[in-house]
Amino acid sequence: MLFKDRRFAGQVLARELAAYANRPDVLILGLPRGGVPVAFEVAKVLNAPLDILVVRKLGVPDQEELAMGAIASGGVRIINEYIISLVKISDEVIARVAVQEERELERRERLYRGNRPFPDLQGRTVILVDDGLATGATMWAAVVAVRKQQPAQIVIAVPVAAPETCQELEAEVDEIVCVSTPSPFHSVGLWYKDFPQTTDEEVRDLLAKATKNGEEYLSASR
Repeated sequence: MLFKDRRFAGQVLARELAAYANRPDVLILGLPRGGVPVAFEVAKVLNAPLDILVVRKLGVPDQEELAMGAIASGGVRIINEYIISLVKISDEVIARVAVQEERELERRERLYRGNRPFPDLQGRTVILVDDGLATGATMWAAVVAVRKQQPAQIVIAVPVAAPETCQELEAEVDEIVCVSTPSPFHSVGLWYKDFPQTTDEEVRDLLAKATKNGEEYLSASR
């Protein structure tokens, strides 16, 4: 399936998640940056609050698209031992890349969240949303970070994913929803007609809009 753009992909994905609509325990966490426009549409359709979980891929030097691991908010770091062994990456290189990505993660946390605290996930159904899964490294890190907070359920939801990645992650969460699992996969962007880089401004605007929509809903419900 070829998606028009991230907004359309989010609308399609939301239909697959209809069972989670209008549930007070559900929280949507978008993975910035590209996952946030998708998550915004999902949250809107499901009538659920939207927040973010900042994750960063640890790319192999000179092959940044190849993930040797990932980090997530809350001090989470996962390492892909197979890739590290295959490419023969030293501990020093891993540490250097991790420091760089931790700086960017902290920058994004400050920019997107400001003084707003991270939501309490204990006992909630958390739906993690991204625009697609290639190696799944950043989603692995997101799952580990969320699990530390003892949610009732963890759900992964993406419009498109490499079939083997979808299968690998399935065993780690309560449910995984991958609308399309094309093979060969190649890359996430290949399955979108329009796939520009999501900007920091777009992320901030969507989070602000989601907060406003939530406040208006609560006011109307009183």
